[in-house]
Amino acid sequence: MNQGIRVLREAHERGVSFFDTAEVYGPHTSEELVGRALEPFRDEVRIATKFGFDSEAKSGLNSRPDHIRKVVEGSLKRLRTDHIDLYYQHRVDPDVPIEDVAGAVKELIAEGKVLHFGLSEPSARTIRRAHVVQPVTAVQTEYSLMERDPEKNGVLAICEELGIGFVPWGPIGMGYLTGKISARSKFDPKTDIRSTFDRFSPENLAANMPVVDLLRRISENENSTPSQVALAWLLAQKPWIVPIPGTRNLKHLNENLGASKVQLSPGDLGDIETAFAEIEVRGGRMNEMQMEMVDQTV
Repeated sequence: MNQGIRVLREAHERGVSFFDTAEVYGPHTSEELVGRALEPFRDEVRIATKFGFDSEAKSGLNSRPDHIRKVVEGSLKRLRTDHIDLYYQHRVDPDVPIEDVAGAVKELIAEGKVLHFGLSEPSARTIRRAHVVQPVTAVQTEYSLMERDPEKNGVLAICEELGIGFVPWGPIGMGYLTGKISARSKFDPKTDIRSTFDRFSPENLAANMPVVDLLRRISENENSTPSQVALAWLLAQKPWIVPIPGTRNLKHLNENLGASKVQLSPGDLGDIETAFAEIEVRGGRMNEMQMEMVDQTV
């Protein structure tokens, strides 16, 4: 806990003002950490958290309006605040119309407990339906140089059309784009969910190495690291894209923040796209159970 507090407070000192967590992380312990760390300067930062999971629900998902109104109180308490700046639905609940979800959050906004509404892993159709009831401020989904689904499924396009911010999680490929993972890397099945992802099998870790090699070549020219180039690539896509790289230590925090100083030229970006077009990324981004919770309605 103390290490986490130190990293979060150092991030604030370095100018970071947006922090992302969720009720289910831990569960609850991540919100408690964020609340303790940011309490001294709460008014200087923006906190995002998420609702939508329920251990008692058959599917694991629960976005019923009564459940949302219940769990927001717990999040507020753990975060040591009287309002949540950005409240995401963590995963779209197929058993609850998105209009009902948006309506519940709209009521929380009217009460001042929530300031903005977000969606995590929604389809373009769901975004549009929700936006009619309560404007969606931000959409969060996995997006990186090697995970390009938002470019193909209409999510980025609908965000641009409706003026919605886009927040990529996994912007460094869940650690793969750091260049520090190889086919010999091991992932503890008890503590690391990547051990269940096809993309992190030894075979696919080896097969996808050309993506890392591409980042290494660019980073050598930019006097940076592969991670920094991966983040700089995202920052160069659209001004309304704000990646959220996770970190547990100060070294990685400093490396991530250094990406803001990497300025990729139009030529660099073109070279990256040309080279990437020749690369086939192997393996699905998550396991079957995880992907079943990703909204893919059309």
